[in-house]
Amino acid sequence: MKILVVGGAGYIGSICAELLLDQGHEIAVFDNLCEGHRSALDPRARFIEGDLQDRQAIDSALALAQPEAVMHFAASALVSESMRDPSKYFRNNISNGLNLLDAMVAARVQQIVFSSTCAIFGPPERLPIDETAPTRPINPYGESKLAFEKILRWYNEIYGLKFVSLRYFNAAGASANFGEDHRVETHLIPNTLKVALGQKPHVEIFGTDYETPDGTCIRDYIHIVDLARAHILALGAPRSELYNLGTGGGASVRDVIAACRKVTGKKIDTVERPRRPGDPPRLIASSDKIKNELGWQPQFQSLDAIIESAWKWHQKFPNGYGD
Repeated sequence: MKILVVGGAGYIGSICAELLLDQGHEIAVFDNLCEGHRSALDPRARFIEGDLQDRQAIDSALALAQPEAVMHFAASALVSESMRDPSKYFRNNISNGLNLLDAMVAARVQQIVFSSTCAIFGPPERLPIDETAPTRPINPYGESKLAFEKILRWYNEIYGLKFVSLRYFNAAGASANFGEDHRVETHLIPNTLKVALGQKPHVEIFGTDYETPDGTCIRDYIHIVDLARAHILALGAPRSELYNLGTGGGASVRDVIAACRKVTGKKIDTVERPRRPGDPPRLIASSDKIKNELGWQPQFQSLDAIIESAWKWHQKFPNGYGD
């Protein structure tokens, strides 16, 4: 297929583009390089620099790439920042996303795979979280993603735009070529590995008084390659659908730090901080639906395997992409 990967110079988009290219798809990447990196662009992909704020730029990209489907990864994605600057999140994640959808309708591109989030659920009533769980986001980031899912449903009904929305839990790990390098790094695994690399004096633990066995937040970590494989399967979905994506296992902040110590063999100091606003105590996925309907199976079930892949990449690229 011909696929336009919007946000394909970012962490998840770059690895999805890599796997799509490996499978023989023709890929164009549309990215403003605000959060993404030029060095994260697979050289086999066509790169179109542009911004979702600019409808004309999107129209031009669609005309140039002539895609049969779009994968949409371009969004602001920091929970804590969304609590400080909600306007940025509603503009980037809703208004700019509407520009993309309207351009797709005009260009008669009728399929989109959307990068959503478990943050749409908020603190769950039950675990693991399946697709029928109530959606009650407790931060503007989750609210913006939920709003876009609702918009997709109406564009499907009114324009016949088929969508698959993938609600990620915690993406982690790396491929051999591409890994996690955010300009503002808030994710636990890369921040912990930076301590192991000697680039940071300690890793911060935000909140030690949650109602969990060790007092720290519990998350479901999914390997980035498994996540990318789910996007490729989503291209073949028979109808518009919503899917949760995780492994169904939970690891606390302290579990992750302990696993990083084990994998790296390094001493990793910690500093305890107060809770961050907008962080639910536990988020664990049920991915039974995508397994049953699309045949997805995660290949990397263990936290150690996820961290090992990230550690290899960070050792190879200790300064990330360097741009």
